[in-house]
Amino acid sequence: MAGQARWSSDHCLYSGNMLGVRGLAQTLFIPKETDVHESRVGGSAETVKKLIGLGFSVIVEGGAGILSRIPDREFEAAGAKIGKTADIKNADVVLKVRRPSSAELKSYKKGAVVIAMLDPYGNDAAVKELADAGVTAFTMEFMPRITRAQVMDVLSSQANLAGYQAVVDAAEEYDRALPMMMTAAGTVPAAKVFIMGVGVAGLQAIATARRLGAVVTATDVRPAVKEQVASLGAKFLAVEDEEFKAAETAGGYAKEMSKEYQAKQAALVAEHIAKQDIIITTALIPGRPAPRLVTREMYSRMRPGSVIIDLAVERGGNVEGAVAGKIVDVDGVKIVGHLNVAGRIAATASQLYAKNLFAFVETLVDKDAKAIKLNFEDELVKATALTHDGKVIHPNFASTATAPVAKPAAKKAAAPAKAATVKTEAPKAEVKAEAKPAAAKKAAPAKAAPKKAAPKKTAPNPAEGEA
Repeated sequence: MAGQARWSSDHCLYSGNMLGVRGLAQTLFIPKETDVHESRVGGSAETVKKLIGLGFSVIVEGGAGILSRIPDREFEAAGAKIGKTADIKNADVVLKVRRPSSAELKSYKKGAVVIAMLDPYGNDAAVKELADAGVTAFTMEFMPRITRAQVMDVLSSQANLAGYQAVVDAAEEYDRALPMMMTAAGTVPAAKVFIMGVGVAGLQAIATARRLGAVVTATDVRPAVKEQVASLGAKFLAVEDEEFKAAETAGGYAKEMSKEYQAKQAALVAEHIAKQDIIITTALIPGRPAPRLVTREMYSRMRPGSVIIDLAVERGGNVEGAVAGKIVDVDGVKIVGHLNVAGRIAATASQLYAKNLFAFVETLVDKDAKAIKLNFEDELVKATALTHDGKVIHPNFASTATAPVAKPAAKKAAAPAKAATVKTEAPKAEVKAEAKPAAAKKAAPAKAAPKKAAPKKTAPNPAEGEA
């Protein structure tokens, strides 16, 4: 079909690697999120106005922005039509926060462009469902880290807010003052805050804790971040030997450290943790369980009332004993495992996320035709396109497109009951200071994971990723 043009039943024009839609204005739909833990929305009054300027007819599902403090009347004032859930069946473009559920996909028009944070790693069946639904799906987490795409970087915009909110949550749970106070009745010492992982979330957590008057220390396996930590008024903690000095690749990745270094670093961190009041962990590795940074033995020496915020809890957690969606008390230490931390300040998170989405959509629109026109040779499209024309097209997930492969794997996993051991993995080489899915290695099918998970039980390198 290369080089030929034809009209499909939904009036889409295919020509080589290009896909465009012509005729009436394309319908862009912004639905209300169905996930009970999601309070964000994929649009704002500002971006709706800009989307209409690009040539779209915008429909926003009634109540979609309520939890983000955007009432329907603001969307209407921006030029959008307030619609119902059923309106999605006519949408050419859908802007969401999270991956659509199986039930939602049944209503999507074949050939629709769906843009969201699709969270594909470890969700092969869901990726295949997107392909089977016939939608062209883009996952925003895979946006490449290049100058052109900075304004589209959802990981940075949302992690930045998560780092801020983590400190706010810690202050709420901590039953003492954070800043030092000198009063006639005596001096109140400043709280000691330890940040594990100095990516976007970690840096914002450092800055926020410092603004609140805490004494802040931070750790990371990459020597380059030491200067960034110091610039924010915090102290850097690491075993700074010769191995540490060579712990970063030219591309900014962390190298896997030797067992000897891991043991020295773990001892240093354990001793430091015992003296801290608040710990915030931010380490995530694309496509793998979060690395275990803090053990129960480490925090058992913290004083009662201390607080640990685990920003990686949704991926298995950096902290032993952390429970997703709950605050648990272990030996007098509060371990906070809030879900969707950026969404806890939904009004701000939605504002930034909506701008990320608009910036990406703008690159997909043919300004003359005022319609989506996809060029699959474009580096942004290449990096983020997950499914198209009934197939899984992203190289990291292309193997999930074949249904026959999934069935044998399921049978094999059910035989010995070994799957439960795939929980905690020590970090590996080639891990970025912030989750960077586009640079991740190929996601191994489920059968490959158990082999690597079991042997890696040594003390991990702190903060080899970023929430």
